[in-house]
Amino acid sequence: MRAAHCDHLLHTPICLSPPTTPHRQNLRIGFSISQAAQHNRNRRTRRLVHFSCGAIRAVDGPQLSPWDEMPYEILPSGKKAYLDEQDVVTFLDPPKELIPLDSGSYNPAAYLWKKIEDIPEERHHRLLTLLNPRLISRAWQIAGTRYEDPKLAKKCASNLLCSEEKEPSVEFYSCQSSGGQWPIAWMKSFKKAVFYCDDGKTYGRLIGGSLLAQITNTCSPLYFMVVPHGEVMSTEQPCDLAYELGDGHLNLQSYPQGFPRPAKHPYPFNDQVVIYVRHVGPGVSVGQAWQEGKELQQVPRKLCGEILMVKDCAASAVVR
Repeated sequence: MRAAHCDHLLHTPICLSPPTTPHRQNLRIGFSISQAAQHNRNRRTRRLVHFSCGAIRAVDGPQLSPWDEMPYEILPSGKKAYLDEQDVVTFLDPPKELIPLDSGSYNPAAYLWKKIEDIPEERHHRLLTLLNPRLISRAWQIAGTRYEDPKLAKKCASNLLCSEEKEPSVEFYSCQSSGGQWPIAWMKSFKKAVFYCDDGKTYGRLIGGSLLAQITNTCSPLYFMVVPHGEVMSTEQPCDLAYELGDGHLNLQSYPQGFPRPAKHPYPFNDQVVIYVRHVGPGVSVGQAWQEGKELQQVPRKLCGEILMVKDCAASAVVR
């Protein structure tokens, strides 16, 4: 019965990927790189794997050494398109013909985590320019399937937050969102720092890049406390962490060198603003910012679109 049921798989044109090295796994599940990056790949082996009936079938293609493949393609424009980054984009926004036939045969969050893990840490920042607000929102949705797998749900995007040895250290992140109306328009592009203090707690700080935000950075720095959190209050969706900004009057005994002293937050950040965070992959998280305070009469308001947060490995390494 099973053979008859899945007989059509024998006619599915699927190519094997080339052999992999021990340090990298080129598994491509139902997706290929974007059309712009297919110019040169069509000359070699197009690696597609389709799901159907929970099984995989393949036919042999030309055998290539993994060392014959470059990590990028040269586009007709002369620009480089890195394949692993393009895989992430294509997975978040796949052409209809590449959508897996059996979406229940794998965990989307596990695949997204693996594809981000394949990208060298020093290239993670490219995701900030490749992912538009719609794809960032899609990453938030896919990250929600992590909690369906107990083992995957335990994974963490931050070494600082996951390490059992709590030593004073700082991690810097570049963040991007769709922004919002004044006075939070600067949240379209900003920095984030997360640091562990001597009091045994983890804190963070939002750092704006605009001229107005730079004034706020000095006079009213936006500090927050990092706390484990199971769900977004207004939607009851699962999450990993919450960044609670409070009113800004944190009793910090120590903070990174060069950081200003905590002070009262400006509106709306002093009105119980919380950023809920989901881990997406190593060094990459996605968040939602909500205002949950008295000014809204207890009706939460989403401040902006989903926020992509990518660790700045160079900056984080300098301050450790």
